[in-house]
Amino acid sequence: MSLPKHINALILDMDGVLWRDTAPIGDLPTIFSQIHELGLKVVLATNNATKTIAEHLEKLASFGVVLEPWQIVSSAQATAETLAKDLSEKGHVFLIGENGINHALEEFGFTPITDPENDSTPIAVVGSLDRSLSYKKLLRATLHIRTGIPFYGTNPDKTFPTPNGLVPGAGSILAAIHAATDVEPIIIGKPLPFMIHIALKRLKVGAEETLVIGDRLETDIAAGQAAGCTTAVVLSGVATKKQVGDWIPKPDLIADNLGLLLD
Repeated sequence: MSLPKHINALILDMDGVLWRDTAPIGDLPTIFSQIHELGLKVVLATNNATKTIAEHLEKLASFGVVLEPWQIVSSAQATAETLAKDLSEKGHVFLIGENGINHALEEFGFTPITDPENDSTPIAVVGSLDRSLSYKKLLRATLHIRTGIPFYGTNPDKTFPTPNGLVPGAGSILAAIHAATDVEPIIIGKPLPFMIHIALKRLKVGAEETLVIGDRLETDIAAGQAAGCTTAVVLSGVATKKQVGDWIPKPDLIADNLGLLLD
C-alpha cells in the first residue's frame, strides 16, 4: 500500500493507533522515521483527556519518539478552550476527570472541583474518563446538571483499547450522567472536527492535503471526514473489518496497522 501523492501531512490518533495502553503497536521509532523520510508533517490529535501535553510527550519518549508540544492536540485542551469561549466568566467547574483535563481547565483560568463533598456552585460540569469515579461524583454532577448548569463532555468514546481488550471510556461515564439527568452533554472532541481544525492550523496545511488516521470510525474517521480530509482506518484498535465495510461514507484507506499503512 502507498499513500496518495497529494498527502503532505498526517493527523494521527494515539490509543489504538500508536499503542494499546502501555503496549506500543509496532516499532514506533521506525514508524516516525518513515514519516520523516516521506517528508510528511505530523500532529497527534487524541480524545484522551487523562494526560497533560507534557505527559503525552513523556509517554511518546518512553517508546523512543520525540515530538514538540505543538504536535499534540487533546480533547482536554479543546474543552478548556471551548469553555473559555462559551462562558462569560471564569469560575468553578465541577469535574469528573483526571489530570489532563484538570490541568487544561486551570491553564484557561477555571477552578476545577473534583471533591464531591465540595458544594460550591459551579458554572459548568465537565465529564471525562475518570478511573477514580465514585457514586458520590456521579451524584454531585447529577444534582448540578439538574439545576440547569451546562454539561460538557470531553469525548464520547465508550471504550478504549488495552492489551487485555476494550475497557470503559469517557463515553460510558457520560452515558451514566445522561441516564440520571436526561441531559445530553455538549461534546467537544472527535467526531466534531474542532480538534482537526486546530491540527490543520498548526500544520499550516489544507484539509485536502491531509490524511487523518484513526482506529475508531465514529470518532476519528467521522471527524476527519467532517473536516474534509482524506481518512485511513487501522484495525489495531477498536474498528473491525465488518464495521469498516458497513461504515458510510467509507474511509479512503484501510490497513491492519500504521506501520503497514506507511510501508
